[in-house]
Amino acid sequence: MDQQQQEVLDIFKRTRALLEGHFVLRSGLHSGHFFQCAQVCQDMAAVTRLSELLIGKLADLKFTTVLAPAMGGLVLGQEVARQTGSRYIFAEKENNVLVMRRGFTLQPGEKVLIVEDVVTRGGRVVECLDIVRKAGGTPVAVAMLVDRSAGVARFDVPAISLLELSFPTYPADQIPEALAKIPASKPGS
Repeated sequence: MDQQQQEVLDIFKRTRALLEGHFVLRSGLHSGHFFQCAQVCQDMAAVTRLSELLIGKLADLKFTTVLAPAMGGLVLGQEVARQTGSRYIFAEKENNVLVMRRGFTLQPGEKVLIVEDVVTRGGRVVECLDIVRKAGGTPVAVAMLVDRSAGVARFDVPAISLLELSFPTYPADQIPEALAKIPASKPGS
């Protein structure tokens, strides 16, 4: 782990955003670890620093708009947009599907960076990529704090993360005995 990744991990630990126990992830998988980014987002100095680090990895990308999926990416997406002088919009659930609402639109070819907090399978990111394309925009990349997919989440645009940290995940019918003994919680993203 390099110095920058250690700094990111230290921020997660200091803000109590990296939890241990038995968790049901948004994907439906079970894990002994959970990134609760809402804990990081209480600390604006941490959000500012994480955004600075993430932006540092985006130097070659050209974008005018940042799109974040609600809830997890909202605070981070807004801070990345603020620091880069970009327009900020978000997607939110409507009938269990991510959509742009509130009058948000994209111009034809508008270059959009998608910002997410944690990616396990990448479902919300794929939804955001589809939203951008259907609205006429051009997704240029996905930027995330944590890629916990173990290299499984792949997108048709570059994906940049501050931390690649994978913890085992399990389908509900394959939970190890030690983890099954701990009551499961679903803390939300």
